[in-house]
Amino acid sequence: MANSSMVTCFLLMSFGEDWRLRILLSVSFLMMYLATLLGNLIIITVTTIDQNLHTPMYFFLRNLSILDMCYISLTVPNACFNSFTGNRVISVAGCTSQIFLVIYCAYVEILFLTIMARDRYVAICQPLYYPIRMNHKFCVQSTLASVLSGLIYAAVHTGNTLRLSFCQSNVVPQFFCDIPSLLRLSCSDTFSNKLLLLLSVLGVGGSCFVFMALSYIQIFSTVFKLRTREQGKAFSTCTPHILVVTLFLSSISSVYLRPSLTSETIQDIILSIFYTIVPPFSNPIIYSLRNKQVKEAVKKVILRHSSVLQF
Repeated sequence: MANSSMVTCFLLMSFGEDWRLRILLSVSFLMMYLATLLGNLIIITVTTIDQNLHTPMYFFLRNLSILDMCYISLTVPNACFNSFTGNRVISVAGCTSQIFLVIYCAYVEILFLTIMARDRYVAICQPLYYPIRMNHKFCVQSTLASVLSGLIYAAVHTGNTLRLSFCQSNVVPQFFCDIPSLLRLSCSDTFSNKLLLLLSVLGVGGSCFVFMALSYIQIFSTVFKLRTREQGKAFSTCTPHILVVTLFLSSISSVYLRPSLTSETIQDIILSIFYTIVPPFSNPIIYSLRNKQVKEAVKKVILRHSSVLQF
């Protein structure tokens, strides 16, 4: 960092002072990490192999699973390694990379969830236009737009953070590097950083939330006009998405919109877990348990591979 020659590295928070608590939490998060990789890998596999799942809905679900595997890999393995070894040091370059990648994945995840809301809206409210408006070209273009715009969004916030000076404590009150934690450590004027963070979170998160809310208002108004059997089918495809969106947006907004003066380390860590670890972990569970097609596809893949092994 150009203006922070006094700080050559940062120290991350561990999962606890007592080594037994540290080991317990590290093992728990490591198991969640492995379960997340397995669950998302299963979704990627079945949505790729099963021809019945080659639809826009599962195209975006597959992309979301790939993103979630990358997202959780940015924080948990390093945090668990630090707790196991007691080595809390992270270089300035490593901290910068972590900030960029975490912001990037969070931004792209919000956009993917927004596009998935549009997919449900068109499928339920405009089913005749679904093949036209949610065609393969739109799916690919919207995915590329999300991925590429995320690079710009993350670069702006990361670059603005690099301008700060860190001449006091180098202990980051978090188990990974994030912008709110570094703003509390800086001895520079952070007003512009906080303003940019507030406007961007309200602009991106707020606009995505409004779009999804309007989509679901129209979806529910359409669903209530359907027959009872069709209502259940429509709700079964919407409920997982609503749960994922609610969990992700509520936790990330709590971290980035809370005043830093009233922030507490334990609360910040818990809220950060809810937007960096819990969504990638819960997405496969929510979508697989609430989706009959995914469960049937998983059974087909298991039976197919078991028959091959027996042969």
